[in-house]
Amino acid sequence: MWFSALIKGSRGEKLVLSASPLITKDQGDAAMFDPILLRAADAEIVSDAPGSEITLLADSETTDGGFTANRATLKDGVFGTPAHFHTRATEFFFVLEGKLQVLVEETLHTLEKGDFLAVPPKVPHAFGPAAGSDADVLVTFTPGMARFDYYRLLDRVARGEADPAEIAASSKQYDNHYVDSPVWRAARGR
Repeated sequence: MWFSALIKGSRGEKLVLSASPLITKDQGDAAMFDPILLRAADAEIVSDAPGSEITLLADSETTDGGFTANRATLKDGVFGTPAHFHTRATEFFFVLEGKLQVLVEETLHTLEKGDFLAVPPKVPHAFGPAAGSDADVLVTFTPGMARFDYYRLLDRVARGEADPAEIAASSKQYDNHYVDSPVWRAARGR
C-alpha cells in the first residue's frame, strides 16, 4: 500500500502527494495505523510568529511513528525558520501555493507551486516565504515523532507565555537542532 494525501489547493484543484509504501494490517506484526481523516474545520492551528500559521495534521501517535505532517502558511515578509537539522527524520516540503525560499546546507533554492524537496537527516536547512510571495506548504517528517508539542511551544513563546530558552532546551526531545547560517541570515535580511 502506498501512502497518498489528497490536497485541495486554494483554487480548488486536487493535488496528490504519494510517499513510501506503508505497512498494512496483513503484513504480520509490523507497525501500522488506521486511516486518518482530519477535516479542515477540526484541525488545530498554532502560530510561531505574526503571519505564520502551522496547521497540525498528523503526529506520530496517530501514525504509529510512520510520519508527522503539518501545513505551514507563511505570509510575505515572515522570517521563517532558523537554520536547523534533524538527526533522525527526513523532512519533505511540497509547495501548495506561492513560493518558498529554502536553504539546504549553504545553498538557497526557490520552490514554486508543485515543487517538492526532501531533506535527509543531518542536513542543515531552513525555509521561509520567498521575497514578494506568500507560501503554503505541506511539511512531512518520516519517521514520525511527537512534534505537535514543539509547535505548541513555539506558539506559547510567540504569545509571551513561555521562555524562548525552552526551545533550545527541547532540541533533543523534538530532534530540532539549530545552527548558525550566515547565508540564511543574509538572505532573510538579518
